[in-house]
Amino acid sequence: MNYKWNYEPPTSDRQEAAKELASALGIHPALGLLLKDRGINGVEEARRFFRPQLTELLDPFLFRDMHVAVDRLNEALGRKERILVYGDYDVDGCTAVALVYRFLQQFTSNIDFYIPDRYEEGYGVSYKGVDHANETGVKLIIVLDCGIKAVDEIAYAKSLGIDFIICDHHVTDSVLPPAVAILNAKREDDTYPYGHLSGCGVGFKFMQAFAKNNGISFSRLTPLLDLCAISIASDIVPVLGENRVLAYHGLKQINANPSVGIKAILEICGMTDREVTMNDIIFKVGPRINASGRMQNGGEAVALLVEKDPHKAHRKALQINAYNDQRKDLDKEMTQEANRIVERLDHNHEKKSIVLFSEEWHKGVIGIVASRLTEIYCRPAVVITCSEGMATGSARSVPGFDVYKAIESCRDLLENFGGHTYAAGLSLKVENVDEFKRRFEQYVEENILPTQIQPELNIDGRLDFRDVSHRFYNDLKRFAPFGPDNPKPLWCTMRVYDYGTSKVVGHNQEHIKLELVDERSSNVVGGIAFGQSAQVRFIKTKHPFDICYTIEENTHKRNEVQLQIEDIRPSEE
Repeated sequence: MNYKWNYEPPTSDRQEAAKELASALGIHPALGLLLKDRGINGVEEARRFFRPQLTELLDPFLFRDMHVAVDRLNEALGRKERILVYGDYDVDGCTAVALVYRFLQQFTSNIDFYIPDRYEEGYGVSYKGVDHANETGVKLIIVLDCGIKAVDEIAYAKSLGIDFIICDHHVTDSVLPPAVAILNAKREDDTYPYGHLSGCGVGFKFMQAFAKNNGISFSRLTPLLDLCAISIASDIVPVLGENRVLAYHGLKQINANPSVGIKAILEICGMTDREVTMNDIIFKVGPRINASGRMQNGGEAVALLVEKDPHKAHRKALQINAYNDQRKDLDKEMTQEANRIVERLDHNHEKKSIVLFSEEWHKGVIGIVASRLTEIYCRPAVVITCSEGMATGSARSVPGFDVYKAIESCRDLLENFGGHTYAAGLSLKVENVDEFKRRFEQYVEENILPTQIQPELNIDGRLDFRDVSHRFYNDLKRFAPFGPDNPKPLWCTMRVYDYGTSKVVGHNQEHIKLELVDERSSNVVGGIAFGQSAQVRFIKTKHPFDICYTIEENTHKRNEVQLQIEDIRPSEE
């Protein structure tokens, strides 16, 4: 891919201020600049950033309806009413349901959980789910990671004498459902100062408020933070502010004392003997939890996350791992087919978006395929299939472009839609698909910036190889957990050379294992360039080249670091 490198060298004043900050903290000046770029200017501010404290969590009663929600929950527990914890079938929804269910299970046995079937019920609150609640005597439903648009379904539940408490983080409409309480910082009239919590994060704040109101020690909530970290990583929400506190302590919980269900997943992934990072959650843990809802029913993932018996948890983890293997096969097959369709489209290189429709595609994988297409073509993508006689789609976007607004511009063609800036879902009549394609492309063409469809690498700093040490890497790790708004730092080094031992590796000879030197030091630094084997001929010409990379630990050689190289380009003379 032909990346544009974005790098702005710091001014001398900025460099001097960063050097002073770095000196006070005992870290490399490049990391002082990194702190400045994250908006951190003082020593104490930096120390709080490096070691977020649970005492920094916001007061949950700042949510507009939190007092009402806690009062209704207290009332339900006092009356021994039957409670149903209801959530979406993705990672965020499943972790949210598991968190609230596990905490409330300590105070009542009259509680159950429910995950709608992706294929029979679709996204969000369903009439079938409400009927199930009514048939089982439920009087209170706590819905997580969905529900903010379920106006008719919640009105129906109300007519049956069932109350709803909504814990959601998706964009709201002007008309809100007739729930007893709505906890959503994206409400126009909400007073909560942090608007980027995951669905599981909102559920955690509800339980935090319930505990505070009832004099329950906060320490009883900390074992649930592992679920928060998984939801934050998987739902791709910003990892600054309150999310940073939750993710930081959630990762500590995962690495020190994970719940039985999460430990079983880590064992299946082969990750019990090393530190688990946000990347591990994104690429290993999250997809396995997601696979349950994609291939069968998300309720199986929740059952694993609330399981207390290690042997039963192991069996359930094996099952969702099998679902994940099925998902990977489908994903690969559908992505290949989607690529073939894109290549056959008229004027496909001129279009600013990709919208594909096939009645044969598996509904559970269309979101993943949309993500793949966005990565490959650097365009907003919508992948649509047919389910229960309706066209159902999943959309993904490129950095800086709001795909939710693009879909909203076509709302008169849609039966339902919802989501975030970078990921959304929609449903519409099959006969409206062609017009949706036209209108969506028109909106994207009129609103997307040229820079948003040019693959870019935003470089944080320039290093010489003498800077790349294990100490530097250890200090760099203090910036974790990484994610949106706090990405893993990207570095560049100019005019490097092959040491003479770089070679092509991989099952299909698609990667390059590199050993490099630069002009300013005698250090030989190892690296890996995934999927860039075409560059090896140039590397072997002994001409200088520039590299852009992240710094990682070499898992095969302890106390050594290596470069994960994102791009290689010839040096300018």
